[in-house]
Amino acid sequence: MPRQIHLNAFDMSCPGHIQQGMWTHPRDQSYRINDLQYWTAYARRLEQGLFDGIFFADVVGVYDVYGGSPDAAVRGAVQIPANDPTVVIPAMAAVTKNLGFGVTCNLTYEQPFLFARRMSTLDHMTGGRIGWNIVTGYLDSAARAIGLQGQTAHDDRYDLADEYMSLVYKLWEGSWDDDAVIVDKDNAVFADPSKVRVIHHEGPQYKVDAMHLCSPSPQRTPVLYQAGSSTRGREFAATHAECVFVNGQKKEDVKGITADIKARAEAKGRSAEDIKVFLGATLIIGKTAAEAQEKFEEYRRYVSSEAALVHAAASLGIDFAKYDLDEPIETGKSQAIVSNVEIMNKAAGPKWTRRKLLEQMVLGSRQAPWVGSAEEISDLLIGWSEETGIAGFNLSRTVTPESIDDVITYLVPLLQEKGVYKTSYAEGTYREKLFGHARLPATHSAAKYRGGAAAK
Repeated sequence: MPRQIHLNAFDMSCPGHIQQGMWTHPRDQSYRINDLQYWTAYARRLEQGLFDGIFFADVVGVYDVYGGSPDAAVRGAVQIPANDPTVVIPAMAAVTKNLGFGVTCNLTYEQPFLFARRMSTLDHMTGGRIGWNIVTGYLDSAARAIGLQGQTAHDDRYDLADEYMSLVYKLWEGSWDDDAVIVDKDNAVFADPSKVRVIHHEGPQYKVDAMHLCSPSPQRTPVLYQAGSSTRGREFAATHAECVFVNGQKKEDVKGITADIKARAEAKGRSAEDIKVFLGATLIIGKTAAEAQEKFEEYRRYVSSEAALVHAAASLGIDFAKYDLDEPIETGKSQAIVSNVEIMNKAAGPKWTRRKLLEQMVLGSRQAPWVGSAEEISDLLIGWSEETGIAGFNLSRTVTPESIDDVITYLVPLLQEKGVYKTSYAEGTYREKLFGHARLPATHSAAKYRGGAAAK
């Protein structure tokens, strides 16, 4: 059987997500982020195309590294304004039956007890279709927003995250037994107290003495996404993640990261098949290669170079406004997204410049688009899948909604003809559709907190 390709829409509740400047295109609708009908129509489109899910990015700070000011970000709508993505998910779930929802939530700034309740509520409200992209943040502006001087060191954030995960696992997996809720109206007993436990947790960062406020949701723990591919991020993914999101690089690099994370997971007693890796990609598709190229050239007219540099400055932790076009840029030691700096060093060499960076950002992003006919793009996706071991792709939007419509109209039918894309959804929860089981397997680190073990 050929490898089945999974597709997620990669988006954010903001006008300017990855491809900076595209919101100015006359056909683009992303300015409608405050309109609930925009999101429900989007969800219906994705389900029509049998997308596995929508992967919501999010940040809780503003991009103020470029020029030491947020002005350029605000002016160019670089991930601001940005609404809370969790709020629109129930509405999108209400108009769909199968679409999954992976949502980015920053654990550094979320109290674990309240966050666990929110995720369980979303899992209930979506009928078991919620996923969580685990992030620890990379913006000093987010840290300052909640009263801190700045973010902690990169690897220290992962240490905090490990404890956070153990605590939310205890709440999701161990506080309530599956049969605790009985809804016995005759005897006025809604739930059996002997089957609901108080969680006692006291660690370096968190102290909780409480029972989980939600009854067991369909998945208990949401499908776990993680997007760090640094050495420390890979170790975290091998312990916790079910789906790993990596950014576009050379095939050999993606293959290496994929194999490394799976090997690390196996060393922890997990199965390599319990982890799926998704590659970020931007597709520009036409009926013919010439049509796709024409569309690409049209899109390029709306790129904002300044906004692209604003986004890159924040995620790389480097103020590009300080450098002339051809002045070598000193990367130094960044506490932002470490893997992004590593990728740029490989792509442009250790001495890269603003000019080199802008030459790579042909569509307002460091992620170069794949441009071609549906036939060419389908072969490209299949090749990447077979040669690197990835499970699928997170597709970032260009001009919305037409970029998604092009995938659904031209690409999906071709992938189906080639036997690498589903023709209908599998039954069950988000995790069941991806992995064939509703709950985390016994080999996952969360399993040790099930039952009475969680309360100890």
